[in-house]
Amino acid sequence: MPFFRSSIYTAGFWLMCLSSFLFFASFNMLLPELPDFLTQLGGAEYKGFIIALFTLTAGFSRPFSGKLADTVGRIPVMVFGSLVCFLCGFFYPWVTTVAGFLLLRLLHGFSTGFKPTGTAAFVADIIPLERRGEAMGLLGVAGSLGMAAGPAVGSLITDHFSLNTMFYCSSGAALLSLAVQGTMTETLPLPQRERFSWRLLRLQWNEILEPQVLAPSLVTLLCMFSYGSILTVVPDHSELLRLGNKGLFFSFFTIASLVVRLVAGRASDRYGRVPVLRVSTAILVVALVTLALAQSGVVFLVAAVLFGLGSGLNSPTLYAWTIDLSEETRRGRAVATMYIALEAGIGIGALAAGWLYGNVPAHLSYVYGLSAAFALMALLYLLWGVRLQRKPSLS
Repeated sequence: MPFFRSSIYTAGFWLMCLSSFLFFASFNMLLPELPDFLTQLGGAEYKGFIIALFTLTAGFSRPFSGKLADTVGRIPVMVFGSLVCFLCGFFYPWVTTVAGFLLLRLLHGFSTGFKPTGTAAFVADIIPLERRGEAMGLLGVAGSLGMAAGPAVGSLITDHFSLNTMFYCSSGAALLSLAVQGTMTETLPLPQRERFSWRLLRLQWNEILEPQVLAPSLVTLLCMFSYGSILTVVPDHSELLRLGNKGLFFSFFTIASLVVRLVAGRASDRYGRVPVLRVSTAILVVALVTLALAQSGVVFLVAAVLFGLGSGLNSPTLYAWTIDLSEETRRGRAVATMYIALEAGIGIGALAAGWLYGNVPAHLSYVYGLSAAFALMALLYLLWGVRLQRKPSLS
């Protein structure tokens, strides 16, 4: 493909893609096995908290990671996120109580509160505006590969070795991601950099949310509700359909997402962010309705592919739209605002799914139906509400 030969894709960009692959593989490796692990600890009724607590701290930490990315630097923020992921993965085998497990999930959320914020700001620094959607698509391919490999490999390691071995492998992947970041050069301009001090953790109200990116943030929240709900109930749905490997849905979903990301970013650069988002969100609605009707493994995996296509179009386009609307000196905060919406959507979706599902298989359709309603609200906003935005070139 021609963009692989382009000089805008430096060694730093490809190293960032490798680091993202390892990071996403690390914490996604855990997802198919955590519901059973929590059940073994005696906490089956807390399955909704597996994702919700993780996203709670991720969302809480976003304003801090955004401010630090704009002051201390992109790389220190990424390093902290990967370090947290490494340490938490290492400590899962030592957890013996439900309370300890939930506390570790709470702490683990700081990893995604920091690493992706620094990553998006770093890539925006080194890629010109006219290729930004394409670059975010390629970065998303790396993340999707990690998300595809993680659940399948995690279940494979658990089946052939042990759950604890899988936890240590997850920790090792995060450590490799951390090592890759040590080879990169900071992109935040020297005049903007400060040494870390505790005063930087004191936030003003205008440092928590970036008003200019509220439109993509709202779409992100509404769409990611479905992702949180799916992460919560799909492992149980997979068992109900006797698919064997509980990571199979995630593999189909992320492979489809990976394939479409190769063209999604370029499409948004050419046709505009909002038109692409209208298509992708409509696909999400169809995918969720298909999941609600899925009574066989084939239909279930078709829905996974559809959900992957919608998500693969959505994600890089939302990243690019967020950065388009942000000021250069507040880029980290803008990305953090979008990520706060992302974590809020995932967390609310996970809690709602856990409550609606209640370990009753007949309630799965309620979870998917509610998720489809949230995605439909995002589509309606993109069709009508977004016209009120001040930058018509993006619509």
